[in-house]
Amino acid sequence: MTSTTLTAEPKPARERPRSAERVSVLYDVPGPKARLRNTVLTVLVVLVALFAVYAMVSKLDEKNQLDAALWTPFLRGDVWVNLILPGLLNTLSAALVAAVIAVPFGFVFGIARLSEHSWIRVPAGAVVEVFRAIPLLMMIFAVMYGGSAVFGLTVTPFTAVVTGLVLYNGSVLAEIVRSGIQSVPRGQSEAALAIGLRKGQVMRMILLPQAVTAMMPAIVAQLVVLLKDTALGFIVSFEDLLNAGARVLPSNFNNIIPAVMVIAVVYIIINLIVGALATWLERRSRRSRRTAARPVAPADSVAAPGAPGGVAAPGMPGGVATGDD
Repeated sequence: MTSTTLTAEPKPARERPRSAERVSVLYDVPGPKARLRNTVLTVLVVLVALFAVYAMVSKLDEKNQLDAALWTPFLRGDVWVNLILPGLLNTLSAALVAAVIAVPFGFVFGIARLSEHSWIRVPAGAVVEVFRAIPLLMMIFAVMYGGSAVFGLTVTPFTAVVTGLVLYNGSVLAEIVRSGIQSVPRGQSEAALAIGLRKGQVMRMILLPQAVTAMMPAIVAQLVVLLKDTALGFIVSFEDLLNAGARVLPSNFNNIIPAVMVIAVVYIIINLIVGALATWLERRSRRSRRTAARPVAPADSVAAPGAPGGVAAPGMPGGVATGDD
């Protein structure tokens, strides 16, 4: 009784190139002269930046804008609780409400622009192009004053700001969604249709999961723009963070330049947090999809005589060898 078992030979592990040996195909590796030139230019740029900072600080000191009396109000808790935090909460509230509405708006109109039905595609394209072309501030004015003049409605600054943000940023997000879906190779949707999936299933199961990962950086960038655009509510007396820094604080302490600088730092911190959160979500989504999509291989693949290594004989369970008595 003889038994023959063929197993697949393990492939040698591919060695990862060392960092010093990595060569980019997009540009030539700089030589000694180029590295020296880059170093010199870097040092010069740093020196120019330091000189600019020194000149700005010196000018502020010359104009008495660094006096302690102008900056000490920001060390008081009541200033933050009563003046700055209410504006910050209004800014975050407007940005959050606008983002919650603008993102679905963008997905709906972005997908509608890809519809094969002209009665869906053409109106969706018209809406997106019109609201992308109109300046955001003009839309805020139109909602704020047009609502009362035409329809007799009382429109609050919060409503005007959120409506303008939704219409403008939602239209931009619609273009991001459309381009993200179109970036997925066409062969994937054709293969899905060939195996019997409906167009809605192809969009939901094949295109959107891949497109979201590709779109995430652009979506995050647009949400940061949305957050900063809330400052336009300052024009219609929206009590946001900029209003606190440019109106409320200077009227109490006569420190408009320090106030604007502090408010700018707050905006920077908020945007950094939003960007970090989006990066974390993107990495987590990629990791979860990669883990879910990893195929589970059998522990031991056995082949029949004459069959390719690692392939079991037809009709035999994997891992069972055939033999001749």
